[in-house]
Amino acid sequence: MSVFVKKLVEKASLKKHAGFSDNLKPEDLHPYLVFHYGIPSGSILLAYDSIQQILAISTKDGQIKLFGKDGSQALLESSETIPSKFLLFIENQGILLNVNVKNHIEVWDLDRKFLSAIHHFEKEITSFAAIHTGPYMYIGDSGGDVSVLRLHQDQCRIELMKYRIPFSASHGKINEVGIDIAAKVVLPQPTAETKRVLIIYSDGVITLWSIEESKVICTNSSGTALQSTYQEAKKVTSACWACPDGTKVAVGYSNGDIFLWNIPCPSESKTEQNFQVTPIYKLNLGYKADKIPIAKLKWADADGKSSRLYVLGCSDSHSANMLQVVLLNEQTETRTIKLGLHLSESLIDMEITTSSIGQDKHRRDSLILLGRSSNVFTYDDSSIERYLVQCQTKSSPSLPKGETINLPYGDSTITVTKFITNTPCTPFSSDEEFNMVEKYGLPLFPFEKRLVKDGSNSNSTAFVPFSKAANLFITGHSSGAINFWDASRPLLLPLASITQQSENDISISGVPLTALFFSYESNTLVSGDQSGTVRIYTLKSEAFAPQTSFLSFQGSTKKGSNHVVRKIKAVKVNGSVLSINATENLKHLAVGSDKGYVSLIDPEGPNILYQKHFASELCTGIISMHFETCSFHGFEKNVVIVATKDSSISALDKDTGNSLSSAVVRPNKPSTALFTRILDGNDISINSDNSAQKQTSLLLCSEKAVYVYSLSHLVQGVKKVVHKKKFTSSCYWASTFGSPDIGLILLFSSGKIEIRSLPELSLVKESSIRLLTFSTFRPSDIIVSSSNDGELIIVNADKELLFVSTLLHNEAYRLLETVSQVVNRDLIGDQGLICSPSTKEKKKGIFSSVMKDNKSIKSRNGLDFENEDSRLSVEELSAIFSAVNFPIDRETSEKSTRNEDDVDLDIDDIDIEDPKEKQGVGYSAMAGLNRLNISNKFQAIKGKIKNAKVKNDKVPVTDEPHEEKTGAVDQIKKKYGYATSGESGVANTAKTKLSENLKKLQQGINMKTTEMQDTARSFSSMAKEVLRFAEKEKGT
Repeated sequence: MSVFVKKLVEKASLKKHAGFSDNLKPEDLHPYLVFHYGIPSGSILLAYDSIQQILAISTKDGQIKLFGKDGSQALLESSETIPSKFLLFIENQGILLNVNVKNHIEVWDLDRKFLSAIHHFEKEITSFAAIHTGPYMYIGDSGGDVSVLRLHQDQCRIELMKYRIPFSASHGKINEVGIDIAAKVVLPQPTAETKRVLIIYSDGVITLWSIEESKVICTNSSGTALQSTYQEAKKVTSACWACPDGTKVAVGYSNGDIFLWNIPCPSESKTEQNFQVTPIYKLNLGYKADKIPIAKLKWADADGKSSRLYVLGCSDSHSANMLQVVLLNEQTETRTIKLGLHLSESLIDMEITTSSIGQDKHRRDSLILLGRSSNVFTYDDSSIERYLVQCQTKSSPSLPKGETINLPYGDSTITVTKFITNTPCTPFSSDEEFNMVEKYGLPLFPFEKRLVKDGSNSNSTAFVPFSKAANLFITGHSSGAINFWDASRPLLLPLASITQQSENDISISGVPLTALFFSYESNTLVSGDQSGTVRIYTLKSEAFAPQTSFLSFQGSTKKGSNHVVRKIKAVKVNGSVLSINATENLKHLAVGSDKGYVSLIDPEGPNILYQKHFASELCTGIISMHFETCSFHGFEKNVVIVATKDSSISALDKDTGNSLSSAVVRPNKPSTALFTRILDGNDISINSDNSAQKQTSLLLCSEKAVYVYSLSHLVQGVKKVVHKKKFTSSCYWASTFGSPDIGLILLFSSGKIEIRSLPELSLVKESSIRLLTFSTFRPSDIIVSSSNDGELIIVNADKELLFVSTLLHNEAYRLLETVSQVVNRDLIGDQGLICSPSTKEKKKGIFSSVMKDNKSIKSRNGLDFENEDSRLSVEELSAIFSAVNFPIDRETSEKSTRNEDDVDLDIDDIDIEDPKEKQGVGYSAMAGLNRLNISNKFQAIKGKIKNAKVKNDKVPVTDEPHEEKTGAVDQIKKKYGYATSGESGVANTAKTKLSENLKKLQQGINMKTTEMQDTARSFSSMAKEVLRFAEKEKGT
């Protein structure tokens, strides 16, 4: 009786802790992604903030993964599931700009992880760059124009400035252009980024543009400079600066050519001189021979002697010349020293990151490479530099070694998992927990490894005690190892590791694990592997008791395993183990194999009591076994319910292994079975004597449907479907939650999550998680484990972990805010994020302030920033970019107007003054445009006046203080001759202005008419005189 009471209390306490009620309510459920760890599937683009040290990876379905310092990670999701084509940090401001394939510019606030603004650009964006010292960006488009945008972070919007660099003014060879005239690359000049910008067009023209003067300083379009490099058809595909002061640029082409160009840097007093962009030399790296376009170029500074150019080729097929690093110094032109990095797949992007290691903050630069299949590779950049420098001395240095970024949770692939939450524990205090994560958390990237005070590696020497783990995550690996993790927070901490061994043979066999069973109450772990070996581990109870010291994280020796393992027993079954289950008292184990065998094992021996084979024409694998006591022909009988992969269900006599019926229960249309569960007493039936009796049922979930069978009928071979639900899409995983089971969780290949009630199978909640769609990963790579309270951990191969919660108020993880905070607020200036200073009241904003530690910034980026004394202030740039420097054509003007959300029409927009009174750039062209649009604007003004009347009529006047304030303003206006703001003040003002402009227009028309009449009379009189003279000449 005491045992029964104990079990009842345990169930009741678990039920209360999980927050479940008897009925599943939609308001209690909220399936969502709690945290994402690792490299997301479908990765296509990289970006890096060298000051904040944040790496960003965007995906083809509109997601952006962020990796910050100290292992912090965050995931951003755009509203549109489309790829990015440009990804750019506003450095040290916590701002990330994402341009998608629809030419929408997203502004992400990384501190709040919030999409603060979206700007819809009207043209095809072909290049994107930002000024480091101001809130301005350059946008190059497919028509060859370059536009300027301003980011107003405080107002959450992007403003299209009036300043622009038109193709006709900057290209220089308008009459000779081809079809592709896109502004392919826009590069602000490092030492003068507020004054000059370099524009490189697809056809190869390179132009250095003066921002203040709105004119070309120098170009390669004149003379033979461009012709000498264009002996065959090719297009510019990439470019980057190749020196710190912006006087050399490397340009890559579609045919595999790479040229270095000299960019003259004129002084302020010599801007009128004729400069020309000229080629310096050509790099022969083999891309042209393989016809590989240059996808990306990146330059790293090293004081000139060991500066390097990283060259990435673009090819769908794997090539040995895909990525090369070439040394750029005074010897490059005569001798090319290069290094080819040979990887297992083709690459699509690269970045160079910076991190600090150890107490002395030793700097380490790393080369990050992104593969086409979302694999990420990393190299120590110092080893690349060292190799190239040593090659100059004709020595034979060792090749740099790269690493593939995989989950750090074990040395081999995870093949099977178990997840247990709400375990009895004594959790860390807040300070202890921060220290544990910092000291024992395993880094995802090699450059994240930290050193403790004694100089040892803090990430590989110890694990925390079991008694501190509120959530326990167990992973079985392809090497046969078993690892225990503290999953109380999304960054897993190691608890223990057990290698694959038996009682008499401790050698590592390296056979992949395929099944796990774990009983926390009895400290028993059972594993099954691909060879059919079943190992039964009895763990030491003291390992789960409170600890004061840490145990060595070593699982490769018997000594390491003995820290947690008391004894090991092994037995072998026929076929690869697929499923393991046990009776409540652990007296018997049932093991199912892929060959259709069910083995009943006595773990004390261990002995195989019997084996039963289930033949099937479709799938012979045994996915589950359940021990149950049920009525069979009026007698209580211990049975084993067996389910196979083809959704067939059979019942065995537990004691003998004989089938209770020759009939097999299966759906009419068999499909792959995913999950089964005994639902204990959820159905209620009425007996003949009107007494209620609880019915035990079996839940079967397959890829196409879910069924609830009557268990009493099933053991007799009779199929009685109590509830059934067909799926509209393919389901790939299912499990129940609650104690007793009250809900069913279903995961679909479309990314949809359904939660259904039990046993009715009615839909209670439906949600969707973008990362779970099979458009980005393969179903065979997915391993899902769930806890009793609806928490899921999903493993995608060696790349990513997804923590998913189904309950609304269930806080299963600690430190969520800390581990997802990628922005270091202390590094950002006191003024906060980007602001828009007023032109009247000059404030020293972020972009106008002096950047701290200028030397360290230069060393990270390799580029010299503009001197503060010579740079234009934000206010000066604002004045330049806010003014129209070139006339805007009609179509562009209309599109710009449509892009603004709420632009007020002003009568002053209509310009009817005498041209002689206007002295502005481009006035003559605008005057003609004004005359063409004059009638349309009049109609728009009339509509605006009408709307203003309607708005004024609808506004109730109920606030007396407001009336007094308005009256005072009206008195001031009346004193100085302005119209008051009465009920029709807006309309009266507009009418007055309109009548004045109409009068001016009429006067102008009359003057023009008179002038034309006078001219006509003059021509007429002149014609008469000529005719009279001709007749006189003829007469004589």
